[in-house]
Parts: sequence; structure tokens; C-alpha cells
Amino acid sequence: MSELLFMEPVFKEAIWGGERLHTEYGYTIPSDHTGECWAISAHPNGDCTIKNGTYAGKKLSQVFGEHRELFGGIAGDKFPLLVKIIDAKEDLSIQVHPDDSYASEHENGALGKTECWLILDCKEDGKIVVGHHAKDKSQLEQMIDEERWNELINVQPIKKDDFFQITPGTVHAIKAGTLVLETQQSSDITYRLYDYDRLQNGKKRDLHIKQSIDVINCPYIDEIAATRVFEQPTYTRKELVTCDFYTVDKVDIFGKSLFHLDKPFKLVSVIAGSGSIDEHSIKKGDHFIIPSDYTSYILDGDMQLIVSSL
Repeated sequence: MSELLFMEPVFKEAIWGGERLHTEYGYTIPSDHTGECWAISAHPNGDCTIKNGTYAGKKLSQVFGEHRELFGGIAGDKFPLLVKIIDAKEDLSIQVHPDDSYASEHENGALGKTECWLILDCKEDGKIVVGHHAKDKSQLEQMIDEERWNELINVQPIKKDDFFQITPGTVHAIKAGTLVLETQQSSDITYRLYDYDRLQNGKKRDLHIKQSIDVINCPYIDEIAATRVFEQPTYTRKELVTCDFYTVDKVDIFGKSLFHLDKPFKLVSVIAGSGSIDEHSIKKGDHFIIPSDYTSYILDGDMQLIVSSL
């Protein structure tokens, strides 16, 4: 019998985290400095437990390892995707991620980290860091060496529902007052370029200047995703991005609709509202996997979903 796999999220405390994962989603969080909800993850640093059905109590990594048929029999020893909600009460460090080849060589065979962000909420004058102003590597090194951060870093305004694709080599940082849903490769490799000279337990956090310079793309080229929108009487589907690692859609449900599974599996996060999938009630803050044997399903209600797949 085919079953949906509902996730028990894993929470991460952070110097820049807050309490909105509790106030916005009702999650029980470890402290008022909780920065991340790893909502769908099989990564060893945050492996979600399945809440329901045949596999209740088992880790997603175990089910992926032992029941590959639920995931369309895809190849690879690692579950490929990771979905997070990030609550930035303060600015995150300015950072950059490696690609697969650099991470594999320098980080014990880890995956690189391609990721994307949907802005769930932000301050009225919200801003984000994406990209930089160095024209080549030598200028990049010089600006870093001389700590000319304000000249180097590209800061731009944001509003709710803005979307960013962050390819490896892109300098980036979420800023204070921003709530983000992140879809990414299943990787935890981040190189910290600058941390505003903050102290944690009386000392500055480690930076990764050499690795950052190695992987930062110069010059930065802004990637503007061409989104397509498909409108139906009871739902709207907006394609946010399709790349080598994932496809991410935003789906607005405003009625009852029949869907057919057209991918090996799908990851679903309810980001607003409530409704149902078949006989299961779902609401804002729920996250689940539609496995490959769950071939069709009815979504009903008034809600917004982020749906990702390979």
C-alpha cells in the first residue's frame, strides 16, 4: 500500500537565529536562538524521522537506503535533496559554497551545494546579499585582503515571494528579519568569507578565506530565472527553477484538484494555509514526501505549497 511520508523536522540553533519557527509554525524549538528547521533531510547532520505509517520512527536515510523503490530506484548512496526553513533574526555570515568536484576533492567526498531561496517574509526595507563587485580573482583577493567589504559585497532589496537561485561560487547571505524556504543539494559545506567580526563565546568564528577565494566565481553574473506560470480553475503552479539538481514549483491551491506523480518522488512543504491531500489534513509547517508508488492524489483547500523534485 502506498503511503505519504510525513517528516519530523530537525532544529538547529545559531548565533543569528530567533524564535519565529515557533511563533510562525508552532514548532517546539530548542531555544530563542533557533535558526534552521531541517524540514526534509537525510543528511547525517540532521536526519529527519518519519512520523507516520509503516516507517514511523525510522530515519529518512534508513528508508532511502533500504527502500529505494519508494524513490523511483534512483542511483547514488545519498538522498539528494534537503529542504530547510531559515529564520534570520540577525545577519548570517557572508559565505559561498563549492560545487561537487571541489567538495568531493577537499571535503571527504561530500556533495557540493547548489541551493535556492524563496523569501517567505522579510522586513519592509529587507535586503539580501547575492553576488559581488570584483571583476577578477586578483581584485577579489585584494578587496578581501584590504577588508573592503562594503565595496565588494552586492546588497539588494527584497520583498516577500522573491526567489533566488544560488549556484556554487555565488557570494551570498541572508540578512536580519528574513524568513526563507531553502531547497538545496544534501550538503552541509559552507565557506565563511566574512562574519561582521562577531564574537561567539568570546571569540570570532572561523573564516574560510582560502577556500572562498578558490570557489568564488569572478566576475559575478546575475542569474535571472525565467519563471513560467500554469493557471487552472482550482490551482496555479509557478515554476521557480529547473536545474541539474532539482526542480522547484510554488503551487497555490484554491479548491479540489487531481494530480499525477510525474517524477520519481516529490518533496512538499506547506508554507501557508491548510487543506488536505487525500484523507490527510495538512497545514502550514507540514512537510512530506510523495513516494514513487503514490501515483495520483487529490489536493484540496486554500494553501500554498513548495514542491521540489529531481
